[in-house]
Amino acid sequence: MKEIHTIGIAGAGAMGRGIAQIAAQAGLGVVMFDVQPAALVAARDNLDSTFKTLVSKGKITQETAQAAMTGIAFAEDINAFAACDLVIEAIVERLDVKQQFFRQLETVVAPDCILVSNTSSLSITSIAAVCERPARVAGYHFFNPVPLMKVVEVVDGLRSDPRVGDALMELSRRMGHTPVRAKDMPGFIVNHAGRGMNTEGLRVAQECVASFQTIDEIMREQAGFRMGPFELMDLTGLDVSHPVMESVYRQFFDEPRFKPSPLGTVRVAGGLFGRKSKGGFYDYVDGQKQIAPAVPAPRMEGVTKVWISHLHEQGHALAGHLLRGLGAAIQMGSTPDPDCLLVVTPYGQDVSTTVAQQGLDPARTIGLDTFNGFDQTKRRTLMVSPATDPQWRDRAHALLSHDGVPVSVIQDSPGFVAQRIVAMIVNIACDIAQQGIATPQDIDRAVNLGLGYPKGPLTMGDALGPAKVLEVLRNLQAVTGDPRYRPSLWLQRRVQLGMSLLAVSATQRA
Repeated sequence: MKEIHTIGIAGAGAMGRGIAQIAAQAGLGVVMFDVQPAALVAARDNLDSTFKTLVSKGKITQETAQAAMTGIAFAEDINAFAACDLVIEAIVERLDVKQQFFRQLETVVAPDCILVSNTSSLSITSIAAVCERPARVAGYHFFNPVPLMKVVEVVDGLRSDPRVGDALMELSRRMGHTPVRAKDMPGFIVNHAGRGMNTEGLRVAQECVASFQTIDEIMREQAGFRMGPFELMDLTGLDVSHPVMESVYRQFFDEPRFKPSPLGTVRVAGGLFGRKSKGGFYDYVDGQKQIAPAVPAPRMEGVTKVWISHLHEQGHALAGHLLRGLGAAIQMGSTPDPDCLLVVTPYGQDVSTTVAQQGLDPARTIGLDTFNGFDQTKRRTLMVSPATDPQWRDRAHALLSHDGVPVSVIQDSPGFVAQRIVAMIVNIACDIAQQGIATPQDIDRAVNLGLGYPKGPLTMGDALGPAKVLEVLRNLQAVTGDPRYRPSLWLQRRVQLGMSLLAVSATQRA
């Protein structure tokens, strides 16, 4: 492939401007095209202001800013792309419009010019199918805001020349971004992997397990994520994220793992998109998220006598250590006394199922999430069944919050909140690896940088314990009967063989 010196960008919106900025700062010549003159004027002003701001903050020199701005040409005529080595399409997300544009583009550019689409969810193969030279067409998916989101997906269509992808990988590094390579499949890597957090969070809320705020608090403070699913969807905008959920679900022929929620449909219909509309899963006043005040925990009266189920050995040990430290009197033995609070620590099950399996008194039984790797020092999750007596719930709440750590009280849910959402995140990433859409390392890089998770999902699964994640999923499937929770073969086989979730097969390495 010839060396890339000048790139064209079709579309002067936020995405196009972001790509133009990083390309110009890298010393590339840029031609920005848009059919709307006002959009080009706005892009020119925005870029000029951005470079001046970077200079004022000491991020770049005045000379670099001047060279970058001088290196960007603004054109209302598509023929301005004639001398470009690469053209990046960043126009409206409609297949028919993109196909028409690529057909027109081929009549303008040189035969060896690389043509790429910034699409987030449309098939690169379908876009290339209308081109005379489909081998030079690939996907090049950046994320907004481009200068801050340092990952870009390089997508090979079925007829893409691998050398095109290689050239895009090198160009990405030159522009200061981390490239990840993906096959042409719905959602590529990031939008595919992101289904675990959002769709499962919506499912938990739809089942009336907890409020949006409580689910977010658990995912932030107990599971360690920067944002919970509803904060994330409000930030992205539900008008953007919900159509992606529907698109990925339909393109995978109604795969249960990706099933959207009517909670999203109703909010989109009502214009409750999130921050941009001043209301979504939260209300926003002057740009500030409005949250409900914390409900004060009940006061602990005297010493609480506690019996902890032995069904889950690790959960029993962790709960015992925690509750002793909070001043509980732990009753030993297999049969609880009639005046004990009964604590169960299921992985992937709910309190109701555990009560039925063990023949426990449902009025006195609560669930405590002790899943390996979750933080008990910032937030704890207490789960009740429909039969839990409020006085025993309050007694458990008082005990668990005795040291000042906040406690989320949730309704019965297989896998609590964090267990089931994290298990789905790990499982979907495992299935992306199983389908060969990307390497395990690129899956982790893409999700870590593109979604801001504390770890890549496969590394996360290794840290939590693949066998424990598998146990959660199997129990979720058994309790609910829902195929969305069926474990990926990638996960199942690596547990069976004692391998890391990041490990490819020995024959693939050979």
